[in-house]
Amino acid sequence: MSHSLLSFRRTPPLPRSLSQFICEEDGATTVEYAVMLALLLAVMIGAISQVGSQTNGLWSGIISGLQAVGFIP
Repeated sequence: MSHSLLSFRRTPPLPRSLSQFICEEDGATTVEYAVMLALLLAVMIGAISQVGSQTNGLWSGIISGLQAVGFIP
C-alpha cells in the first residue's frame, strides 16, 4: 500500500483530550453505568447465594431420604 491511500490522524495532545472528556457528559454517563452495574451484580450475587443456601437444605433432605430407603448407598 502506498502512503497516499492510508489516512494518518494526529492524536490531540493529552491535556486537550482530558479537558474535553471532563467537559463532555460521556464520562459521567460511563460512571453512572458502572455504578448501576456494580449494584446490579451485588444484588444478583446476594440473591443467588440466598437461593443456594435454601436449596442446599432441600437437597440434603432428599439425599438423606434416599439413603434411608437404600436407594443411594
